[in-house]
Amino acid sequence: MKIRTLKLREAHKATSSGGGPSYCSVLWDQKAYHVVTGSSSDPTIAIHDSLLLSSPPKLLRHHRDGVTALALSPNSTCLASGSVDHSVKLYKFPGGEFQTNITRFTLPIRALAFNKSGTLLAAAGDDEGVKLINTVDGSISRVLKGHKGPVTGLGFDPLSEYLASIDSTGTVIYWELSSGTTLHTLKGVAPNSGFDHSIMNVLSWSPDGDKLAVPGLRNDVVVYDRDTAEKLFSLRGDHTQPICSLAWSPNGKYMATSGLDKQVLIWDVDRKQDIDRQNFDERICCLAWKPIGNALAVIDCMGKYGVWDSVTPSSMKSPTEDVPNLQSKNSNGLLLFDEEEGQELSTSGSLSDVGEDSIGESKPPSRKRPHKHTAYENDLEEDGFDGFRLIPNVESESRKKARRKHSENADNENEGVSSKMTSIRSKMQVSFQPGATPLQPGKRRFLCYNMLGSITTIEHDGFSHIEIDFHDTSRGPRVPSMNDHFGFTIASLNENGSVFANPCKGEKHMSTLMYRPFSSWANNSEWSMRLEGEEVKVVALGTAWVAAITSLNFLRIFTDSGLQKHVLSLDGPVVTASGFKDELAIVTHASDCLPSNEQMLEFRVLNITKGSEPLRGRLPLTPGSHLTWFGFSEEGQLSSYDSKIQKQIEEVGAAGLDTTSLDDEAFNTEAAQDRCILKLIASCCNGDKLVRAIELVKLLSLEKSVRGAIKLVTVLKLPNLAERFNSILEERLLNESKRTAETTFPSSNCTASFITDDIAAGKKMISTEQSKLSGNGIPLSTPKLSAPLFTKKAKTQEPKVGTEKTDEKQTATADDDVGKVKTTEVSNNAGEMKKVGEVSEVSNDQEKVKKAEAPRRASNPFMKKLIK
Repeated sequence: MKIRTLKLREAHKATSSGGGPSYCSVLWDQKAYHVVTGSSSDPTIAIHDSLLLSSPPKLLRHHRDGVTALALSPNSTCLASGSVDHSVKLYKFPGGEFQTNITRFTLPIRALAFNKSGTLLAAAGDDEGVKLINTVDGSISRVLKGHKGPVTGLGFDPLSEYLASIDSTGTVIYWELSSGTTLHTLKGVAPNSGFDHSIMNVLSWSPDGDKLAVPGLRNDVVVYDRDTAEKLFSLRGDHTQPICSLAWSPNGKYMATSGLDKQVLIWDVDRKQDIDRQNFDERICCLAWKPIGNALAVIDCMGKYGVWDSVTPSSMKSPTEDVPNLQSKNSNGLLLFDEEEGQELSTSGSLSDVGEDSIGESKPPSRKRPHKHTAYENDLEEDGFDGFRLIPNVESESRKKARRKHSENADNENEGVSSKMTSIRSKMQVSFQPGATPLQPGKRRFLCYNMLGSITTIEHDGFSHIEIDFHDTSRGPRVPSMNDHFGFTIASLNENGSVFANPCKGEKHMSTLMYRPFSSWANNSEWSMRLEGEEVKVVALGTAWVAAITSLNFLRIFTDSGLQKHVLSLDGPVVTASGFKDELAIVTHASDCLPSNEQMLEFRVLNITKGSEPLRGRLPLTPGSHLTWFGFSEEGQLSSYDSKIQKQIEEVGAAGLDTTSLDDEAFNTEAAQDRCILKLIASCCNGDKLVRAIELVKLLSLEKSVRGAIKLVTVLKLPNLAERFNSILEERLLNESKRTAETTFPSSNCTASFITDDIAAGKKMISTEQSKLSGNGIPLSTPKLSAPLFTKKAKTQEPKVGTEKTDEKQTATADDDVGKVKTTEVSNNAGEMKKVGEVSEVSNDQEKVKKAEAPRRASNPFMKKLIK
């Protein structure tokens, strides 16, 4: 095995007497932007830019003595530091602004650790006991006692059920957070570091939480089971002296160890053998794997640090590949103790938090205090999290076996624990292209499928072969197939052309966007563009424009000639997008997933030509589902489809329901609504609110109802209102005829003649009715009205549509002596309309004029003429 060397940079200078070795710390932030270092011989904390290690670091000078421990919250927003000056301080990260003195000890601090949620901080040192500190309000939640020597290492398990601690005598203790009791005590399993504070025993949980790694007594690493504390296996290789530091890789497949022999070994944990090593001039005190990438940060006992790149061979799995994604049962992490329980914490006078002032810093919080709900707790109570506890009272024996499979059934593992609930959050939906199918090796895959055609790809002889096909071969040109040397994974298609994009595969293989028009008046109309530093996630096409949405949430609009016209920044990560003519519809994430695993999606529609946003809002989804398709219909209607709607449609489709009754139900509903509106119109006429009557008649759904309203106001002797109602009816007939001509008759020349014939027939019918009314000998005392009087008609026969035929009877009498108008109610008999209006006169010669039934529903007059 080839031994490599790594050049280190000086981060801290030894200020203690003699300039001897000291214990130094190093850690990464969550996104690997910064490296934080500290030294027990230097009171400053250094925050280095990981991209420019040669640049001067940001220094934090708040301790009066050397920094012995560092810890960073899981979300990398809070930095904690412990010092020889007995204080634990919190800072904002990465800004470094000092926040507070979270606690104090009477002796130096040696170890710090955050839990998975970042709301609980464990601190320990030369004092007796381990403090559990609530970072929400700064209170001391619990003190764990059991070690006989200084505690040098702490670690919360990834499931936040246990805390493991190790002291300088080599004793390891498993603590159960729910009760604060000791589960297992492993005495003398690690080397005894004595009083040399530059060497400290450490321990580390595996990322999946199943194993605990501890330095062994035979220059090896011993791995113990999380529940039983039994020895599982050991890693023993070429270390010639005891191991002083160790760290798991993010995916748990590898482990890095450093020993007193001044060398660092990289282990393949599954094969239990070392795969690489590196020698150093001084002993390496601390190791930290890079969260993103294949690198390891190291720092030696003289304050020099460096980054070891390409730790694992390229032929092996990356240390950040397949990282376990665990959610602890107590992921909320709040500590809600009663006042009585808080008073039990004052168990040791050596753990006093008062009496030592710090230079220019706030006083530490008191341990004895009544419990007060914070704003964060109140928010949880409003959301239904009453009684939630980070450290609940549980029965550990009933959960021993279940804990080992916690990651598989965390949502079903309650077992009688009423004060604890599972908080499992699903991942945000990744972006997808509408109409695309997932990749299946060796099979044809659809990159795009829509109502126009499809784009397919299949791998052949090391490269992909792309074909474009149209459903209607006469509609689109024949497009020759294309050899794909870029590895396109997303595509879109419309009448004008096709667009393709591939993912980024490194600096030499950047994400590429390519557009191929189907026809053009100029040569070389095909164009492509490489995007540096971003990756195309979704593409869409429209009329003379191409849209690409990238991993940086940029929406880039190009013309069909390749000119970038607009660049917009979206509100969140893109999910999908679709184009139709001038409109582009985009779906993005509005926020993280809800605790109920629901996706929070937002859509917006952009008009590219006008540069406007006509529509925007939240995208409705069935609870617990994810978006499967989004786009425009053939008529340009925006539509969406989720995973649970698909299942519902399949189930309903198999039921074979009768859809013919829906038409009758809709007609009955419209008729009932029109009856109510007619009553309101009559009330407005009697109340002299004619403007409101005009607005009401516009709400009528059926043509028959509008004609009935005209008859009503005519009988009520309101000629002006009757004329306006008649104009509304004519306008409605005209609009319906236009729509019928567009959908039924391709030629627009005959539309005008149909409308003219209909109006002429209507006038003829009006004159005939007026003559019939005069011939019956009914005297009228008023002058001739401009609106038609709808008197008796010939009874017509109409085919049944799902229900019985409607009978409408209406009686009207008139006398010039006394006129008394009374509006009667409209009764319903199996969907029938009766007595639209009645005129009652005081006269000896009363005649009843029966009016024949009008057609039950609005029909197409033009269609009848065409049939004749």
